[in-house]
Amino acid sequence: MRWQDNRESDNVEDRRDDSGGGGGMRFGGIHLGVGGVVVVLLGSWLFGVNPLTVLGLLSGNGSASAPTQSEPARQPPAGDTLASFVSTILASTEDVWGEIFTQAGHSYERPRLVLFRDAIPTACGTGESAMGPFYCAQDRKVYIDLGFYETLRNRLGSPGDFAQAYVIAHEVGHHVQNLLGTTAKVDALRRRENSAQANATSVRVELQADCFAGVWAFHAQAEKHWLEQGDIASALNAASHIGDDALQRQSQGRVVPETFTHGTSAQRVGWFKRGIANGRVEDCDTFGAATL
Repeated sequence: MRWQDNRESDNVEDRRDDSGGGGGMRFGGIHLGVGGVVVVLLGSWLFGVNPLTVLGLLSGNGSASAPTQSEPARQPPAGDTLASFVSTILASTEDVWGEIFTQAGHSYERPRLVLFRDAIPTACGTGESAMGPFYCAQDRKVYIDLGFYETLRNRLGSPGDFAQAYVIAHEVGHHVQNLLGTTAKVDALRRRENSAQANATSVRVELQADCFAGVWAFHAQAEKHWLEQGDIASALNAASHIGDDALQRQSQGRVVPETFTHGTSAQRVGWFKRGIANGRVEDCDTFGAATL
């Protein structure tokens, strides 16, 4: 992926040197993304905790007050290649979604992306590296510990810049859902649903974010022509490794569909491909789809 020499976003906060923690362990409003399930799963194996229990806790609807940051936000230092990459991908999502919203007669509010290590207070509670990259709807920020990319590369077998870009685009997809009002509607719906129904709703949320990542990829490629041979395959490979069915087989040797929260490998790949095929937001209506 030829990402160098493109615009970098000014909406990146470097809080990797801040002390983490605080705010309590409640995760209402947080959306675990492409890698969140994987990192939680790996942590569950290490500490002997049932990963499905952990994922169930993280999908709750708790709330938390907005955190107080001890220091003003900083920009990443010059020469930090990975931070520069993340800033470049975020800038591309800003350009793509800004244009899509403008064409629809709306204004796009750019999200901020926060780099952190270990743990960080958010408006949704304490975010931890073990959760993987995530989006907090209450403060409209994407959070990522860049160490996750090592997990993506070494544990998941998904190297490549575009696989890393897909992670960011998926989280920005949750931000788009928030701006469109989908997040608030879904949260209200899940409070009325039983556990199995709420899980099924969560699957539709995550698959739509995958599709939105594909929409971004379509328009970014049309503008920049920066993808190289194998790039799309790397993103599809990442998506295929974090389907609920694949993770459940690895963790417990069996598949329990009613506990799915993110979709099967085939579904995640399929919805990303649907988005990247034509770049149309209307093709991402997972909530109106009879089958996923």
